[in-house]
Amino acid sequence: MKARLLFLIATVSSTSAISRARADVVPNPLFSDNAVLQQGAVVPVWGTAEPGEKVTVEIAGHAVSTKASKDGRWLVRLPELKAGGPHVLTISGKNKLVLNNILVGEVWIAGGQSNMERQLGPRGGQKTITNWQQEVADAKYPEIREFAVAQTMALEPVDTVKGSWAVCSPDTVKDFTAVGYFFARDLHRARHVPVGLIHSSWGGTAAEAWMSQGALRRRSDFAEDLAEVKSMLVDPVRARREARERREAWFRASDPGTAASPPWSDTDIDTSAWKTMNLPTVWEDAGYKDFDGTFWFRRTVDLPRAAMGGDGELHLGPIDDVDTTWINGHLVGSSLGWDVPRVYRIPAKWLKPGANVIAVRVLDTGAGGGLWGGDDPMRLVVGAGAKATSLSLAGQWSCRPGVSLADVAKPPEDHNQNPNTATVLWNGMIAPLLPYAIAGVVFYQGESNMDRARQYRSLFPALIEDWRRAWGEGDFPFLFVQVAPYRDMTPEIREAQLWAWQHTTNTAMVVTTDCGDADDIHPAYKQPVGERLSLAARALAYGEKIEYSGPVFASMKVSGAKAVLRFTHADGGLVAKGGPLRGFTVAGADKVFHPARARLRGQTVSVSSAKVRVPVAVRYGWATVPDGNLFNRAGLPASPFRTDED
Repeated sequence: MKARLLFLIATVSSTSAISRARADVVPNPLFSDNAVLQQGAVVPVWGTAEPGEKVTVEIAGHAVSTKASKDGRWLVRLPELKAGGPHVLTISGKNKLVLNNILVGEVWIAGGQSNMERQLGPRGGQKTITNWQQEVADAKYPEIREFAVAQTMALEPVDTVKGSWAVCSPDTVKDFTAVGYFFARDLHRARHVPVGLIHSSWGGTAAEAWMSQGALRRRSDFAEDLAEVKSMLVDPVRARREARERREAWFRASDPGTAASPPWSDTDIDTSAWKTMNLPTVWEDAGYKDFDGTFWFRRTVDLPRAAMGGDGELHLGPIDDVDTTWINGHLVGSSLGWDVPRVYRIPAKWLKPGANVIAVRVLDTGAGGGLWGGDDPMRLVVGAGAKATSLSLAGQWSCRPGVSLADVAKPPEDHNQNPNTATVLWNGMIAPLLPYAIAGVVFYQGESNMDRARQYRSLFPALIEDWRRAWGEGDFPFLFVQVAPYRDMTPEIREAQLWAWQHTTNTAMVVTTDCGDADDIHPAYKQPVGERLSLAARALAYGEKIEYSGPVFASMKVSGAKAVLRFTHADGGLVAKGGPLRGFTVAGADKVFHPARARLRGQTVSVSSAKVRVPVAVRYGWATVPDGNLFNRAGLPASPFRTDED
């Protein structure tokens, strides 16, 4: 869920991207060895060259030529290609490029936040994917490929992308998106054609970051955000300074450790009342369950006199979410990003022989928090080369909670280094993919918009419309995942996704009520998610006559003391999986909901309670962690819902 930080927001304008001389033809990196091209569609191929240079693109007996424009851009459109390969794709101008092992099949964008970003192999700080080792060993699918788009923020649209195509094998699949891989695998098995994934995701990111300025400009609720982006473009130095000042003002007003005199970052304060914590770990696992807010850590490390004389380097590993770090009272750095290893340079003059005090203030805004580990060990390194002294910082640290976010106003966002800033991921990670020919999109996002569920009802359909408009391929299939059960995830965000699906053409929603984790926002059981996305693709994109959704509430009729509910996507019949039907509540005119007795009657569900004489409203799975077992005979779970939705 948490967002990785790029410390410098990329701002590459169209002019700067093409201003250098181009003696050679250079294709967009999407066109490289091992690429997958979309079958049965006109295929744009584009890149840069010297202005006026003739460029010819050839594949499978087709050749198309054009001339680079005055600004050095070129684009050709290949005729429809049949699934198959491998082919050789040549791009010729003054130079000639030969791209090998090109396949033609089905190309899908895999986008979203951390549950799409999560790779099949192990990831520090997260549970391993269910049965991952066997899944990796079995991943012998050379006709499945993934292009992993480098995580990039940009204040304006960029015209190129960083990444390369990887051929699926037991050696490479560990780095594939797990949900995307399971989707591609099941689709490949069903359709018997190559499948290419263009994976563009970033953990902890909101929908507006993935939308264009043009789309957000149509909405008054993002006027302030777009003004902030404009100010960063006009005067980035001032924008960064003002963002730092806003955040520090919040700390001074809200955090007792910052407001104290002396502050808790000072070298000489009394810490006898502080507790200890064995680091690295997230503080939720160390007795501070569900705590979101500020937390302080201190550690004294003794430096031998023989180590003095050189600069130091402080390694703290990733910190969830925002840290501010001092040594001997000197500020050494501040960073954002739950999975970004912190490495801070320390001038030699700030170090001393004997005791050196490291203080770290952490701000966590949701899920896990703290100095949790990762692949970069916690240590202080002084000097360089063979003479360097390295001291481990793992172990006991003094710790003290600051303030809970439940008790104070929300901290201000720093848009200068925040991938949640409106438009920055569209600019850096979607715009440079256009107009690559695709079959559709699979998308797993919504957690970061959880606290704005009502807004998400219209924002998410606007995102879908934005992507479709930009690609210019019509209403291509857009398949998305309803957020999984988790203790901090409200039912309203699932309702917003259900609403968006029911009001947006050619979309499908995958329900995950049976494969979530109450204690982990990153559930490990990803196989059903990919499988259900592939069912939706087969039905919507390829016209197969198969069921792709679980039961969806359609209507309610009151008969005496019972409410009778009807459902769509129930043609094969309804099923109570694993025992008596559960997960329903019912209310009368007093709007007090009571656990209900629910019975299957053909393709309907009859709901009643001894405490409700005349039902007025029914809810199903209406909880942060739904506990329901209504399925259809296709084995797909029903979406949570409420009949009293306004």
